[in-house]
Amino acid sequence: MSFLPSARGLSPERIRAYNSETMRLISLYLNLASDVITPAVVTELATACGLSRERAYATLLASVCGLEPDGRDRVYFEEYFVPMVKECDPAPFLADPYYRAVRLPHKKSGRWELRTQVLRPCEAFVRDDFRVLSDGRMLPSLGFFMEEFPYPAVLEGGREWMTLMPNETVTTLPAVRAAHGRVLTFGLGLGYFAFHASEKPEVESVTVVELSADAVALFRENILPLLPHKEKVSIVLSDAFDFLDTMPRDAYDFAFADIWHDVGDGRELYHRFKTYEPRFPHTEFTYWIEDTIRCYERPELWK
Repeated sequence: MSFLPSARGLSPERIRAYNSETMRLISLYLNLASDVITPAVVTELATACGLSRERAYATLLASVCGLEPDGRDRVYFEEYFVPMVKECDPAPFLADPYYRAVRLPHKKSGRWELRTQVLRPCEAFVRDDFRVLSDGRMLPSLGFFMEEFPYPAVLEGGREWMTLMPNETVTTLPAVRAAHGRVLTFGLGLGYFAFHASEKPEVESVTVVELSADAVALFRENILPLLPHKEKVSIVLSDAFDFLDTMPRDAYDFAFADIWHDVGDGRELYHRFKTYEPRFPHTEFTYWIEDTIRCYERPELWK
């Protein structure tokens, strides 16, 4: 799909069209061709054309998506693809205290599997929530590393359910920073939130509500013993909403919900959680990828 704007300034109608098309193209790329761009090709284009690696990557990405970044799609490319692509440094992620403390073995329990996966060099990944700019442009946050990046993952029936790719760490840390007092979290995953929340002096306890007995078994055997403050962490095997139905009104100071895989299954669950908030006026509720979910609730951003 190509557009032919005659000026740099984009109309609201054109921005909505670009927003929709960008979501479609990036979704297809991430699901079907996320590793088609290689370090050799990025380096070759950057060197030959005097470009940064980020701009070279954005140019290649646009071309893979069927666009002409130096021709008819120049404005679209400059206003969307250039600002949404970022080369990431793996060092800060690998220096995360969780990564240093937790070394995960390859284990299976029922339908659940604990293992280390790998992002290949230049394989694209979502690095943060959507960004909505003042002019209405909605930009995915796309990242790549120039080297291989290992990350732990929990798989259910062969499907990734919880990982510690950069997106998961970046989008969880705001909730970690806000956590205080008696903390409640829905969704166990790899224990990243529980690890960091329990490290905070202002956090008294961390209660984790998890539905899967297999996920709990994997965590208790392989991760919980490695937590520096595991004495703060307790696990309740329960459905999240069953737990909320019987939860005392003032039992927790802070709650973080992260029981969805992505926006696709998260929107309905997010809104269901929101209906419970008035019951617990003393509890501060936060939600994983809430900013991205809210973008899908804004029809003015879409064509």
